[in-house]
Amino acid sequence: MTVLEADAAEVASWVDGRVLGDGAVRVRGVAPIEEAGPTELTFLAGRRNLPSLRASAAGVVLLRPEFQEAAAGPAARIVVAEPLAAFITVVQRFYPEPAPSPSVHPTVVVGRGATWGEGVELAPRAVLGRGVQLGDRVRIGTSCVVGDDVVIGDDTELVASVTVYPQTTIGARVLVHGGTVIGADGFGFVPSADGQHTKIPHIGRVVIEDDVELGANCTVDRGSLGDTVIGTGTKIDNLVHIAHNVRIGRGCLIAAQSGIAGSSVLEDGVVIGGQAGITDHCRIGTGAQVGAQGGVINSLDPGSRFSGTPARPVSEWLRGEAAQPRLAKIVRQLEALVRRYGDDD
Repeated sequence: MTVLEADAAEVASWVDGRVLGDGAVRVRGVAPIEEAGPTELTFLAGRRNLPSLRASAAGVVLLRPEFQEAAAGPAARIVVAEPLAAFITVVQRFYPEPAPSPSVHPTVVVGRGATWGEGVELAPRAVLGRGVQLGDRVRIGTSCVVGDDVVIGDDTELVASVTVYPQTTIGARVLVHGGTVIGADGFGFVPSADGQHTKIPHIGRVVIEDDVELGANCTVDRGSLGDTVIGTGTKIDNLVHIAHNVRIGRGCLIAAQSGIAGSSVLEDGVVIGGQAGITDHCRIGTGAQVGAQGGVINSLDPGSRFSGTPARPVSEWLRGEAAQPRLAKIVRQLEALVRRYGDDD
């Protein structure tokens, strides 16, 4: 719900922008460039969106200096270096997060020795195990289960129906979306001759550092002996699986439906595209990128860019993809040559 109204000049002051046109245009909300109306603010992502800008009915647009003189479109323009970053700032102003409401619902179950700091919110049917430690302003959503001896840092939120197994450590300012399970056993069995596979005990933990976000319905397995670790500032999309003993560095981005097999290591700043898979015991070097649906079966060097299955350097993969439409023609030509000159076999 919109909580304020501002004119273009005031909005520009929030984002250190420069107004072109009528700075008195009133802004009551934000919207995509194709849908924004006369009282809404939008942003121009880049050159490919110029046709949308020309047709837009938005009252105000955020754009880069190179596009400030673009024909047609909103008459009121706010010139900024990074329109998307500025747009996020405006969204936060118009649609602030709900203020915490510190409380403990009467249906909450609290284990022996559980403690928490100031401003904590425990929603209906939340369960805290024995020895749980919650920092200040932690929010535990409806039907969350927090196991024995779990430690959760300040300003962290478990949204709803999150399960955190015992001995897990979660840092400060972490956001975990609904349905995610943290700390379940990894998939480890020793095959036997009689077909009765023996389960490998998992006695490690999950350690999630500060400023991490986990999307909905993710699974993060505990380590078998050591810990599974997710580094500071890493952001993980929905439906991602992190297997036992995986170690993820700082500031990584992992898109939806990806899977990282046991004991693999992602160094700092790695980017993994949607539906990518990384086999066990791989090391993905600092800043490396794996494209969507990439299948990684070997370690990747720092800064490298791979795509395809099995994953190969992007330049090589692109050449292969470009060649595929010509393969049918080449096959027809080969078949014609065989018919003309015969088959030696």
